[in-house]
Amino acid sequence: MLNKYPLWKYLLILIVCAMGAVYSLPNLYPPDPAVQITPAKSGDAVDEYTLKKALAVLDSKNIEYFGETLQEGKTALLRVKDQEIQLAAKSAIQRELGDSFIVALNLAPTTPQWLRDLNAGPMTLGLDLSGGVHFLMEVDMEQFLKQRVDNYREALKRSLREENLRYRRVILAGEHGIDIMFTKADHRDDAESLIRREYTEFITSTRDDSEDAFWVSLRMTDAKVKELETYAVKQNLTTIRNRVNELGVAEPLVQRQGRNRIVVELPGVQDTAAAKKILGKAANLEFRLEATPDEPKYNTEVFKFKNPSPGRADARVEKALIVTGDNVSNAQPAFDENGQPQVNINLDGTGGALMGDATKKSIGRRMAVLFIEHKVRTRYEEKDGEIITHEDKYKEKGIISLATIQSALGSSFRITGLEAGEASELALLLRAGALAAPMYFVEERTVGPSLGKENIKLGVTSVQMGLALVLLFMLLYYKVFGIVANIALTANLMLLTAIMSMLGATLTLPGIAGIVLTVGMAVDANVLIFARIKEELKEGLNPQQAIHSGYDKAFLTILDANITTLIVAIILFAVGTGPVKGFAVTLSIGILTSMFTAIVLTRAMINLVYGGRRVSKLSI
Repeated sequence: MLNKYPLWKYLLILIVCAMGAVYSLPNLYPPDPAVQITPAKSGDAVDEYTLKKALAVLDSKNIEYFGETLQEGKTALLRVKDQEIQLAAKSAIQRELGDSFIVALNLAPTTPQWLRDLNAGPMTLGLDLSGGVHFLMEVDMEQFLKQRVDNYREALKRSLREENLRYRRVILAGEHGIDIMFTKADHRDDAESLIRREYTEFITSTRDDSEDAFWVSLRMTDAKVKELETYAVKQNLTTIRNRVNELGVAEPLVQRQGRNRIVVELPGVQDTAAAKKILGKAANLEFRLEATPDEPKYNTEVFKFKNPSPGRADARVEKALIVTGDNVSNAQPAFDENGQPQVNINLDGTGGALMGDATKKSIGRRMAVLFIEHKVRTRYEEKDGEIITHEDKYKEKGIISLATIQSALGSSFRITGLEAGEASELALLLRAGALAAPMYFVEERTVGPSLGKENIKLGVTSVQMGLALVLLFMLLYYKVFGIVANIALTANLMLLTAIMSMLGATLTLPGIAGIVLTVGMAVDANVLIFARIKEELKEGLNPQQAIHSGYDKAFLTILDANITTLIVAIILFAVGTGPVKGFAVTLSIGILTSMFTAIVLTRAMINLVYGGRRVSKLSI
């Protein structure tokens, strides 16, 4: 029978439309500005006492809040009315709780629980539509250059020992400088020749203090300093981008600002506390051998264990490094045979060779794994009625593992001695790449939509007016068939919204342009079909045959037009970036949904209205 679908096809269309309605619903619930409290140390949690402490300081300052909750026993979330209150609440809570907790700006979802139970959530909006969180981070160039010069000092010691040039002292001197003292002038002169030949990044000079004190002084060139500064910022940019990608943040902005600063902007609803915790953490590893009893003390350092065991709180290790976290090519958290957390490490070629050489000569000795973090301690001072914030930067080193070397290690091995949260965090940091230089947050704020609320409002209004005019035209010109097309067009927008929400796609203003284009293409498909039906009626076919023939003959034309557009959208997504990709995503999804609604859904509704009946005239 013409124009009749089997029951299963009607049920399938109904299920698809119902799912589209459910998964597009969360977009009707805008998020609330919120303040999120997260422990600075992985594995810790925010308890009731901490939450009450935060609420008490807000009450004392008459800051309004609501919906305070503990999330999974690890973090706390406090909702507020607007962004101005949000900033005041964050400042007050951070001062009260101190550096043991990260207090971050966030957007709290208002989606009903029954929708969240179905994993339904709203679309992520780009910075141009919803705004987001803005971080300004500063690279600590002074600390970075000091560390680099210190590395050169260790390298110089090795070079001098290999050349049998005996020295008495190798010390850091001034800004970007190293002084080396010899007891013999000929050793000093040979060393200077070696340095000029192999360490061209330094300018050398000599002086004689006494008969047994001959000095050679090294000062790093300005060109080398600038080169290192550029490298530090570029490497940190790459690392920050990798960390953002590991966090799954949609459509982020990460770019350099000035000489030593990096801007990070995270759009939409994000776990900004976790992002802040991971982005700013300058953590690295150092692998060193435990010092032997006869090792001179000036060649060793004493460090405490991060998780000390009874009777063992610290250990003495050599200053010389085997490898660092910079040589890690991959890191994954896992569990050992006893169910304890561990991190599986893979080194690059250089790191694997250095590790193999060092451990081959040290079987039976113990190797220490040091975890290094650059931190900030915040102090508050009240002066003339104003609160002045002081930030003291410091480095924290601790031993996380001290194990006996049973055999020569290669490029793959494991690290134990961590808690589960620390293992996951360390693996993420190493996998994303170590920061070349420590970084600190100098500014955090929420940013409004970059296009401005008024422009966005006008843009949305224009879309609504255009859609209303299309619906009115279809209704007046095609009558009953126009009503069917309008229902299909509404369903198309609903399905498009649902799919983008399910995929976690980010909607930007160019994405809205893609949706508008999709609406036009969907209407165009219906116009082609209805025009073909009219032509078939004029040629003398009865209404049932005209409907059947109209859909069949228009299908290939619609398919060709949509496939060519889809190919262009795929190319735009492959080669484009940022807003171009946003446009390509919405256009691609819109093409697929419009094919479904304009052909399958409208055909189903027309079949329900006219199929299986004797019809003398169509309302078209």
